[in-house]
Amino acid sequence: MLRFTLFFLITVLCVPPAAAQKKAVFIILDGIPADVLENTPTPVLDEIAGTGKTGYTRGYIGGEKDGYSQSPTISAVGYNHVLTGTWTNKHNVWDNDIKAPNYNYWNIFRIVKTVKPGAATAIFSTWLDNRTKLIGEGLAEAGNIKLDYSFDGFELDTRQFPHDKERIFIFNIDEKVSTEAGRYILEQGPDLSWVYLEYTDDMGHTFGDSPQLTDAVKKADVQVGRVWDAIKKRTQQYGEEWMIVITTDHGRDAKTGKDHGGQGERERTVWFVTNVTTNSRFKQTPATVDVMPSILRHLDITAPEKVMSEVDGVPFVGPVSISDVKALRKGNTIEVSWKAHDPDGKVKIELSSTNRFKEGGIDQYKTAGEAPVSSEKYVIQLPANESSAFFKVLVKAPHNTLSYWITK
Repeated sequence: MLRFTLFFLITVLCVPPAAAQKKAVFIILDGIPADVLENTPTPVLDEIAGTGKTGYTRGYIGGEKDGYSQSPTISAVGYNHVLTGTWTNKHNVWDNDIKAPNYNYWNIFRIVKTVKPGAATAIFSTWLDNRTKLIGEGLAEAGNIKLDYSFDGFELDTRQFPHDKERIFIFNIDEKVSTEAGRYILEQGPDLSWVYLEYTDDMGHTFGDSPQLTDAVKKADVQVGRVWDAIKKRTQQYGEEWMIVITTDHGRDAKTGKDHGGQGERERTVWFVTNVTTNSRFKQTPATVDVMPSILRHLDITAPEKVMSEVDGVPFVGPVSISDVKALRKGNTIEVSWKAHDPDGKVKIELSSTNRFKEGGIDQYKTAGEAPVSSEKYVIQLPANESSAFFKVLVKAPHNTLSYWITK
């Protein structure tokens, strides 16, 4: 009996503890300029960001200004940057009409459901189009995915939420959405959730920079607290490892704070709040497209290579090699540059003169050369008779891959 007991104890002690389940939720608070957020008391966001607000930073939206990826600073456009990790030249959402999204650039829910079919997903949203048009739930061209739980579309329920000029009905919807998000996340703990709240943007459009906008930000902080409380309770009860990311979809114009859509600095400036340990990218003015690869990194989900090769974002968690890839053609040479974060290893540079991926095809890349990550540059020599006016330059580094287009 003693021998059996000793054998049992040794066996138990030698078995490694099960890894904590990793889960993530991202929240978009619509239309809050960074300067307004920074000058408004937000105790919940401050707590999430941690001591010294190490989990807070400013970032940018709108793609490369005056470049091929320049994107409107408009709501649905910004949501899709977060969802797909790509700029508008790829995902093809140019305004809030969402006329013809290019679903060949996969959103994060499609990736998660494809790589890990058993993963539980949820959306809590004031706006129905986030699920039906941007995610494209149930559409064959969007992967025919189905979210496990959806709580949205209340802007269409004019009986429960009669529309008023003051837009209080949107605040009431946000209250309902955030309350349900807190309840469901606490009780069910989905692996990936999206919470979208709108009222702050409505106050910005109506009153601009104003006490009303400040008050709306305070209200949004309380609403985020319902989700944060659920995460803290689940972490304590189940030992889960949660990542929460809160961001906004655009800033506002510098003159009044009522408008957005252009490329003004305040319109392009956004912000990020997260509870996880971040890397050097987070301290380098990250972009909205960085959210998607960061969440995938946290969830330990590796998307198909063909999908990630088109992603414009850089993960701001975990190891990262490069960012800020650019390519410039000069005659028969292409000068490629990047910023090195981890100088170890080499980058492999590939070149394609086609863009078949955009139509659902596959691009044929040719190896153009290799260089140390630390060199931060490489010059590609093109054939003397090269006539193509379009190139995709793919820079593959040990920890992440980025691409850049050369267009007319």
